Amino acid sequence: MTKLAIAAETEADRYDITAAVKCHECVKELDKSLAKLAPIVDGILKANTFSRQEEVKAWEQEMSTCEHILMLRQETSRKIESGDLGHCSECDLKENLWLCLVCGNLGCGRAQFGGVGGNSHGLAHATKSHHAVAVKLGSITPEGSADVYCYRCDEERLDNDIAPHLAHWGIILTDQVKTEKSLTEMQIEQNLRWEFSMTTEDGKELRPLFGPGLTGLKNLGNSCYLASILQCLFDLPAFQDRYNIPGADLPSVPDPAQDLETQLRKVADGLLSGRYSKPDNNVIASEHSTEIPHQKGLAPSMLKYLIGRGHAEFSTMRQQDSFEFLQHIIKLITRSQHPSPFTDPTQPFRFVVEQRLQCINCKKVRYSSTEQDSIFIDVPLEKIPQSEGGEGEAYQPVTLEQCLNRFTAQEAVELTCPACDSKVGFTKRILFKTFPTTLIVNARKMTVENWVPRKVDVPVIVGDGPFSLDEYLSPGHQESEELLPEEDKAATQAFAPNEGALDQLMAMGFPRHRCEKALHATGNSDANIAMEWLFAHMEDEGIDDPLVLTSAVIGGSEEVDLEKIDMLGAMGFNALQARKALKETDGNVERAVEWLFSHPDDQGDSAEESDATAENKENIPAGSADLPASFQLQSIVCHKGTSIHAGHYVAFIRKQLDPLDKPKWVLFNDEKVVEAGDVEEMKKTAYVYFFNRV
Repeated sequence: MTKLAIAAETEADRYDITAAVKCHECVKELDKSLAKLAPIVDGILKANTFSRQEEVKAWEQEMSTCEHILMLRQETSRKIESGDLGHCSECDLKENLWLCLVCGNLGCGRAQFGGVGGNSHGLAHATKSHHAVAVKLGSITPEGSADVYCYRCDEERLDNDIAPHLAHWGIILTDQVKTEKSLTEMQIEQNLRWEFSMTTEDGKELRPLFGPGLTGLKNLGNSCYLASILQCLFDLPAFQDRYNIPGADLPSVPDPAQDLETQLRKVADGLLSGRYSKPDNNVIASEHSTEIPHQKGLAPSMLKYLIGRGHAEFSTMRQQDSFEFLQHIIKLITRSQHPSPFTDPTQPFRFVVEQRLQCINCKKVRYSSTEQDSIFIDVPLEKIPQSEGGEGEAYQPVTLEQCLNRFTAQEAVELTCPACDSKVGFTKRILFKTFPTTLIVNARKMTVENWVPRKVDVPVIVGDGPFSLDEYLSPGHQESEELLPEEDKAATQAFAPNEGALDQLMAMGFPRHRCEKALHATGNSDANIAMEWLFAHMEDEGIDDPLVLTSAVIGGSEEVDLEKIDMLGAMGFNALQARKALKETDGNVERAVEWLFSHPDDQGDSAEESDATAENKENIPAGSADLPASFQLQSIVCHKGTSIHAGHYVAFIRKQLDPLDKPKWVLFNDEKVVEAGDVEEMKKTAYVYFFNRV
């Protein structure tokens, strides 16, 4: 099955449609059968619009094979008796059974959405035997489709030779009957059914809201991660002032669909104007609802395509991590052009953290600073003992203050002191050097089971009122402190990564070369800061290449690869244009070509102009150290599901619905926008927090 069998009702099913051609100059109707008009009218009516093209992709499965399937070597052939296929070889489970294509072992899978049981015996077998490929028996169809999973890749894969691979174990494909839902069917069902509660505690339906700033976004197929982040961003004054400019002319570009500025302005107008926030009589609020219907919602197809273009993940229709998407869109906006007098709307997110290292032996210190646009907080995981008959696992609630204390806590690191050569080690602590206008916090609530990361719901208690961050401000270098000598730059060529931090990063699934680059770029001591760097440089070209510390530097800035400039020059672009395009796209030639075609009037910057631009960016202060530093929760992105790459995302935003009343929480659940009422439970399970300084 390459497409899911979901046939949405079309407008043609509901209405009889007629077309008329009118001249706006003459204000009269024309004969649409005229020789010149007929082909134009027919072409417009039959046009496969951009939105429709993206809509078709929304339900396509995107699967490929892998080297473990292509190089599959099956053990000695034997016929598996039908009785051996009735249950897991390690337990009595009779569904969710996975056959190892290498040795014929039958093991149950992981527990899945919809009450499908599983004890992970198939995974345990793969881990022990190093056999990579298995097939789900209940998903096999006579036509040759089946769920094939590669445990080495940890991905669902395509096996073009599934028939002979099954026949090796005596299973004839044409005799099989599909008895269970496929993984994709279950994921789509999960994303469609796992909705946040749309009713109050007494069962009454939540009141739909309409008006400026209360416009929903239609789910384009696993796009709730995008919708929730966009709602939170365009609620912020910086984004509203930057992109919602009444009466301003749009950029004059050859192709508006390829221009980020145009698309962000279009989305801002759609979300904030209120023109599209109206009840849709063809969309009912729920199956048994008699209340006001919900709105239809805007479909941000062009923006999603543009933001995901050239990205390995965001260009697909798969569910994504909402925080990774936030980091990606911040990066795109930051490196895009900001013509005067416009400012960068992501600047209010920026602040500086200061790391203090002190030798335990000689007491000398070193301070280093890193600019960031968000922080990760590790949420302490403490299981509550499960009572008899209890369902699922629960964790002890923690407060935001506990998480911040953990983030800024002093810890020991193993480093050799350059001043006294002591190997006793250092103490390290990270504090804020400046505070942002809007603080973005990502709450990591992850545990590892059977070597697979799994998200858990740990209640994080956050109050509605302002809270102070004053105690987390770094005092900076004190006169009584003696500084460690600066590191010899020549010595840094022999870079030795901090083993403890390196192990932490690699345990999270990052490749070694990527981890070494992150540690080198952030001071080689803190895994948390290195992870910030990793998320900000996920798409850098060569991110997984070995760390090379010698680089050609010209005029104080890293020189762009001359070979790439020559490649673009062969296409007719001059050196200044090619250099700027490569810098704007992190050295990616393919994206540089797209950038050049979407910026035909940009002739590039001279070296002097580039240096001046860099200097201006450096002079923009990242945050403020002024006290008091009080922050208040403004919006949250919540997630339901055991993995950040599945399940469902929604946004809760504090809105001033009535000028005479206090702000209330509003739930943005794709196209549904409702007054949320009490959100204490939702705040506990939030994944991304936006705090505004007050």
